[in-house]
Order: sequence, then C-alpha cells, then structure tokens
Amino acid sequence: MNDAVTRHFPREIQLHRKSRILSVLFEDGKRFDLPCEYLRVFSKAAEVRALEQPVTGKEQVNIERIEPQGQYAIRILFDDGHDTGLYSWDTLYDLGVNQASNWAAYLQALKKIGYERQETEGKRRIRLLYFAWLARKLRRTSEELEIPPSVQDVDGLLTWLGRRRRGAEPLFARDRVRVTLNKQFAEGFSRIQEGDEVGIVPTTPTPPPTPDLL
Repeated sequence: MNDAVTRHFPREIQLHRKSRILSVLFEDGKRFDLPCEYLRVFSKAAEVRALEQPVTGKEQVNIERIEPQGQYAIRILFDDGHDTGLYSWDTLYDLGVNQASNWAAYLQALKKIGYERQETEGKRRIRLLYFAWLARKLRRTSEELEIPPSVQDVDGLLTWLGRRRRGAEPLFARDRVRVTLNKQFAEGFSRIQEGDEVGIVPTTPTPPPTPDLL
C-alpha cells in the first residue's frame, strides 16, 4: 500500500490509556473512539487472520506504544505482546465506520464458540456531569456514583441510570442523549473504568414528558 491510494487521512490521534480508547479524528471531521480490545481482535496481522476462531481473552488489553509507519499507517504494540498489526489510515477509518456491525458480529462469533467475555470485577466510582434539560430534570449538574459490577459500558450505564429513579428511563434513552467519556464522545460499548468522568449531553431541544422523579 502507498500514499497514492490512501483515501482517508487522520488529523489527530490520541490514546486514552485509562479508558483504553484510541481516538482518531479524520480530515473529513469524523471522529472514532476505538477501544483497544476492538483494535486487538480485529488486527489484520497474518497470525490473527489465520485463526479459525475469533480472538478471545482481550477484555483488559491496552496499547503500550504506537509507531508511525511512513505516511499511511501506524503499528500498534499491545501490552499482551502482540506487535505485528499494521493499521493503515483507511483501515482505521473503516473500523470506525463499521464499528457497531463489526462488534455485533464479533459477539455473535463468541457466542457460537461458547465463549463468555470476562467483565471488569468490582464496583467503580465515577463522576457524572449532566447538561441542559437533563440537569434541570435531575436538579443537579454533577454527582459522584459507585456503579455496580454489572455496568461495564456506556449502554449499560445509561440503562442503569434510567432504572435508578422512577420515571427516569426516558431521560437516558440513546436517541435523546450523547455520552462523553473523559471529554471524548464515546460509543455504546466504550468501557467504563474507575475514576472516569462521564458527561451526558441531550441531543433534543426539549425533554421527554416524565412524571416527577423520585
């Protein structure tokens, strides 16, 4: 592959070690927050592609180092020793665009072989920030909470928050809010870690009708 055939170029690449996210902003304005686990299991290294089953056991993997490869790619060195995966700009872009469908297919493949992903153990304490009408409805702009072990990702957090108070579920519906994780917009499967700052930003101008919250 060479620069002449590259279709997408990044403007900014940031590694968030604490949340295990590689954030890539492209020249067309699209930003993708790619979990380290996602990048690891979808590595295009020959030894990974040769496997007959999906890669497993990478729930806690992190990126140790990133090395530029010319003007078209990066080599990602993971802390589990995997260091042969080259990620071209187009590969990172495609992984971002197809993130949801790729991950759904991966989970289905795990289910087929009978593998159950191991989630982070224990409770974690996080800081929540509420904005616009959500802050008014909840009568607060922020709070610190200890979330249970069952809450592992952004989608799980929104579901849990919606059930904490009677009538709150519509406020945290995915079609009404976006979530930031340590000041970066996050996908539904982005992992929640101890000490994370989570912002919940309404995407609609007015709140849904809800009863008085308890």
